[in-house]
This record gives sequence, structure tokens and C-alpha cells, in this order.
Amino acid sequence: MGESAEDPGLPIKFGPCSNGEFVPPPLTAVEREAIRRAHLACGENARGVGMSRRQFLFTASAAATTLLTLQGCLGDSGNSSGGRYTVPAEAGKDQEAARAALSGEEFIFDVQGHHLEYDLMPSTRGEPFFGSVFPQVSCGRDDPRACFAREVFLEEFFLRSDTDMVTLSALPIAPKGSPLSAAIMEETRHTAELVCGWDSVLLHAQALPNYGPLEANLDEMESNARKYPIAAWKVFTHFPDAFGDPGNAWRLDDADPSLPQVGHAFIDKARQLGVKTICAHKGFGAGSGYASPEDVPAAARDFPDVNFIVYHSGFEAGGPPEGPYTAATANQGVNRLITAMRRHGVGPNQNVYAELGSTWWTIMRDPTQAAHVLGKLLRYVGEDNVLWGTDCIFYGSPQDQIQTFRSFEISSEFQERFGYPKLTRERKANVLGLNGARVYGIEPKTKRCEFTRRDLEEIRRQIGAKHATYGPRNATEVERVRAHHQGWPG
Repeated sequence: MGESAEDPGLPIKFGPCSNGEFVPPPLTAVEREAIRRAHLACGENARGVGMSRRQFLFTASAAATTLLTLQGCLGDSGNSSGGRYTVPAEAGKDQEAARAALSGEEFIFDVQGHHLEYDLMPSTRGEPFFGSVFPQVSCGRDDPRACFAREVFLEEFFLRSDTDMVTLSALPIAPKGSPLSAAIMEETRHTAELVCGWDSVLLHAQALPNYGPLEANLDEMESNARKYPIAAWKVFTHFPDAFGDPGNAWRLDDADPSLPQVGHAFIDKARQLGVKTICAHKGFGAGSGYASPEDVPAAARDFPDVNFIVYHSGFEAGGPPEGPYTAATANQGVNRLITAMRRHGVGPNQNVYAELGSTWWTIMRDPTQAAHVLGKLLRYVGEDNVLWGTDCIFYGSPQDQIQTFRSFEISSEFQERFGYPKLTRERKANVLGLNGARVYGIEPKTKRCEFTRRDLEEIRRQIGAKHATYGPRNATEVERVRAHHQGWPG
């Protein structure tokens, strides 16, 4: 059952969708059946509580209905031994029961958010733009560029989700003509400060030490650190190798003499500038081996005063499903990070962190895989070192990712068999925000943009729009994204 102009879609979005860096897997038979049943169940429950279908789809009960339906389909298929969504049956109609399961007052700090802003880049006006190949261009705005602008970004995070604070992170696009430059990110930070009355948006600065002369890149780091309140650096060691320039890559640990020896120079510059948090894209490698997280632990060992956040946790879409950590799978997916940490003597809760952007989105409808990924990261990287990130705006509002995480639990069987910790409310609160607050040295404020959580739920219902994803949905659309700039570079 599809969407119409009057139907905003299910509040727990199924996709398929990606951030443009990987081909999203097609919907499984279980997911397709869950979508069909959830549409029917939402219609029935809306009538049962005397609401229109559209009104109901913006309530917590609609999200609960969708998760209950998904859980039922997973149970029918036998794919629920690893984890499940703890939503009581009555939550499908009882708003208070739904809120108890899916709402919360914890501090939520999303350390990976993006948007695409072209109005601030005169060089790109009138030209085809990066987002033009995303399905979100049909969002209904007069200018499709506006579908990705900072206003949409702020609305998706602060009005349509329970997010309290977000880090605006760089994309793997060369600085010239980038729709997410340091100047654009600063404009967004300032806009959010005006709206919210406090610094609810933190900034990354992009660093590409292998892309052009090293000294020029180090000088650019210093310039950005002087002009903007930079909280961390964002790097892509597989750039531009995976985006049209094969072989042009680097490592944080400088362990490969055939590559530019720029890793230690970059880290030393970060330390000199006093911005000692480095966020490295690892995983979702677009076929590049240089997106492996294997270089992070050695760098972390050599620079113990620097925090290294592994974006995406080394997860790869399209590969073998994540399972337990074993000798046979030690060099696959998330396990690559664990293996490298062990090899270089970096233990849990030290200076290596794992981030969940796009990773949680990809696995959150697969409870067995989700249990393995979360369980491994919490056990081996550390309960204090797993950070919440969603990679939105590409997946629309991150509210469904927040709701699924709040309601997810790792089964007792997996806890016993694999040593995974129980997902208590305290551990979830740490992941959702407190761990990130500690890394960034910020106070975990839950002061919203002058709205209560209940007000936000009502506002989300009133502003309507759709429960939409923004990123490419299949291999053809991903290829169009990459081809638009001969990869991602500008």
C-alpha cells in the first residue's frame, strides 16, 4: 500500500535509502509484509481512537503500531532471536503507553548531521546541483535546492525529532563549491543559536591532507580554527580514491610507505590547534580498502591525548551480515575495528570511539544483526565509547531512529552466548547523548528550542509534511549521485 498526497507514510521509515555512499539493500520480504500490515493496522487503530488516518500517523501510537507489526513479521519469519522492540500491545491505541515505550527525557546528541546549502555559494547558482539527483527534490518546494537547506535541517532535527544537539559534519566533497563548506556550517550554527537561544549545533571542519600540497592543507586547518568555533575535524582517508582518483588515499597511522605520509602531520596540527577530536569516515567504503578502520587504533596508540571517532563504526552495507566476533570474521565489517584495537593494544573506553550514523539506519529493522553490532561495540569498544549519530538529513527526521533505539533490547540468549551487555535505560542514555557530551566537553542540556516534548509531538503533527527519506533509494540513484560530480568531489 503506497503513499498519497494525504498519506504522510509510516512514522518508522523502511527505505530503501542511503546517504549516497552505498547502495541501499532492497526491502526484504519481511519488510515489505511489515509495511503492508502496518498500513492496515494504522488505519484500523486510527478509526479505533476516532482520528483521521493522517492525524494518527503523526502520533507515538502510530510509531508503536509500526514497530509492533514489524516485530510480529519478524517473529513469523524466525528473525527475532537476537533482539526485539519492547513495545506493549496496548501502545498501538493508547498514547500514554506509546510514549512510555518510545519517548524519553534523556539528552540526545547526534554527532553526525548534514545538509546541502547552495544559496550561500554564488558559484553554484544556476548550475545543476548535487542534490538534484536525490528523490527529495520532489519535496514540494518551489526551488528544489530548498529541500536540503539549513531550515529543513533544523526543522527535521529540532522540531520533528527529540534531538537536543547536533554536530554538523563535513561531506566527502572537495572544498571548492561545496554545499557544506565551513562558512555554510557556521551560518547554520548561528541560525540555530538565534532560534534556540543556545549553541545547539557544533561544527566540524573538513581536512583533506592528501588533496593538494600538505602545507596548504595544514594552513587551511589553522585558518578554519581561527575563524570558526571548530569542535572536531572530519577526514576521509579514502578520498578521492573511491571518488574518481584511484590510489589517491592516506592513512592516519602512516603505515603504508606507498601512500602520502600525511597522517601524523595532520594529527600534530590538530593537537597544535587545540582541537583534538578527529572523526574519520570508516566503513561504507564504496569499494575502497582505504575506508577500513584498521589505521585508527595505531594512531590512537601513538597519540593518546587525541580522541578518534570512527564514523559508521567500520560497518559495510552489502557484505555478509554482521554476526559475532570470531577468528573467521575478524577482518569483516565492524570486526575490523575490534581486530585493530586488539592488535595495537587499545582497550575498551580508551581514546577510540564508534559512531552509529547510517549504520543504525541500515540495521535497525534487522534485530539479530542490530544486536550483534551494538553488542560488539559496547563490549569491545566500550560502553562509554559508542556515540549516537544518524547521518540525517539523508534519512529525513531522525525521530524513527531514536524511537527504534529506545525500544530495542538485546536478547538474554545473545547476552549469555556472546557476552553482550543488557541495553538498560542508562546504557541507552549514554549512547544517545552522554558519551558524546563527554567527548566534546559540553554540558548535556535538554533545554529544547522553547518547546516541551509534548509540544513537539503536537507541532510535528500540525506541520504535517511526510515521514520521508531524502537520500538515493537504489543502485541507479546512487550511481547518479556519484556521476553528478564524477564521484563526490566538487
